[in-house]
Amino acid sequence: MLGERGINVDHSTIYRWVQRYAPEIEKRLRWYCKPRLELSWEVDETYIKGKWVYLYRAIDKRGHTVDFYLSSGRNAKAAKRFLGKALKGLTSWQFPSSINTDKASSYGVAIKQLKAEGKCPESVEHRQVKYLNNAVEANHGKLKRLINPVRGFKSMKSAYATVKGFEVMHMFKKGQFKDWQYGQGTTGEIRLITGALTHYYNSSSETSNPIALLNICNRALLSTSSVAILSS
Repeated sequence: MLGERGINVDHSTIYRWVQRYAPEIEKRLRWYCKPRLELSWEVDETYIKGKWVYLYRAIDKRGHTVDFYLSSGRNAKAAKRFLGKALKGLTSWQFPSSINTDKASSYGVAIKQLKAEGKCPESVEHRQVKYLNNAVEANHGKLKRLINPVRGFKSMKSAYATVKGFEVMHMFKKGQFKDWQYGQGTTGEIRLITGALTHYYNSSSETSNPIALLNICNRALLSTSSVAILSS
């Protein structure tokens, strides 16, 4: 994109932009894609090579991403942290009717502990039926196809930042932000991202003038465009 406009940018520069802005964009857009209905969730984890870590993911019945979490371990403690993160801040009508997992005992332990602590409603059913998780397992495959060509990640921080970028752009493709794009397609996507960042950075010392704020938004949009191209 920049090359077509006569601007030479090294790939390491794009990488730094992704590391800097992808986590911020994911954080600022989180509010716009919270669960809207009481639907069942599919929960599963997969490993990421390079820096050996596990990515926990949850999607709802419509295939929309609920949440994700990167962990150095694969146990009940990690499962509890992920589910606690996904359930945090939900209202009564946003909680899932059921949580579908594989046969891993860690999920059962985690859900029981969350219920005992009052963080998960007693009415939420835990179903350990493997075929019910086919959709989330298929989602893992697409993410791995993006990660494998770069031979994994060197650190937990770089892995999490890049994964956040992939997940956000995948949410856009699945239409999770369409209510906030007002039928404007890519233009609505740009406005949503720019608006979220402008609201946050407006009071930052880093953006004491409009030109600085514009440069930040441009770099952020270019970083998400790079992730979008990779995830297409």
